[in-house]
Amino acid sequence: MRIVCLCLVLQLVPSIAFSDEPIVPIVAPEGLQQAKVSLGKKLFFETRLSADGSISCASCHDLDFGGVDNNIASIGIDGKKGSMNAPTVFNSALNFRQFWNGRVKTLEEQVPFPLQDKLEMGNTWNNVLRFLQQDEDYNVSFERIYDDGVTQDNVTNAIAEFERSLTLVDSRFDLYLKGDASAISADEKKGYQLFKDYGCVACHQGAALGGNMFQKFGVLENYFVDRDRAIQTVDLGRFNQTNNEEDKYVFKVPSLRMVMQTAPYFHDGSEQSLDEVIKIMAKYQLGREIPDADIRFIKRFFNTLAGVYQGQAW
Repeated sequence: MRIVCLCLVLQLVPSIAFSDEPIVPIVAPEGLQQAKVSLGKKLFFETRLSADGSISCASCHDLDFGGVDNNIASIGIDGKKGSMNAPTVFNSALNFRQFWNGRVKTLEEQVPFPLQDKLEMGNTWNNVLRFLQQDEDYNVSFERIYDDGVTQDNVTNAIAEFERSLTLVDSRFDLYLKGDASAISADEKKGYQLFKDYGCVACHQGAALGGNMFQKFGVLENYFVDRDRAIQTVDLGRFNQTNNEEDKYVFKVPSLRMVMQTAPYFHDGSEQSLDEVIKIMAKYQLGREIPDADIRFIKRFFNTLAGVYQGQAW
């Protein structure tokens, strides 16, 4: 079993009532610069960052729909369809790597990929910087916040700072972990216990319930051989970055914090049903079969995980 160090996300939380639990409450990010957050938000929703002015970061990461677009794969400029399912932008600052194959470490490193990808925003940095420098409002904002004004590094920093602000705190489950036993119901507590008993926490733990390790999809059985369609390049996962045979079918473990809001599931968006996802993961990752009744309890636990955004609980 392939497991990578969890140190980044397993944060120490003061006065936590359940300190021996494999999951810890999300802590609000510290030191965010609100001027950068505001500028980053404006850029996040700016369609003119795409080559044809048709899409923005928010097109694929809709904050009203769990930080995703609920498509199997996102649609870019000229109606071009991407090859992978868009992960949620909420809590992305908790990920130890970005993208399904973990090809970059930081949110700043992540920004240029969709901006320049021909299937996504299809633009160039020269075009982006020229537009921002010629737009009076943007130019003034950058010069007020950054000593060197509009630069590639400053654009990526502003967007990343906004994305860091999308860390959701105070979920009902977090309140429970902090000591409020009434924050979740008896059925939800049972679902959490089943989640642990079946071994799901082997990969889905820490503050984000995932996002802190790589894991092979198909630890105990070969999922890609068993499914009813041919293996595609995107299915090779981290192998596409490393060319190491051991990295075939290896992906970053996704966070489950927004799992109830972010169907369809898996790297290729191939599963719409969360019940089916749980059954698949139990079989291929744990070598277990989970009865429907237990799946219902686990899903009730999942309903406690999403935090608060702009004063509203999911």
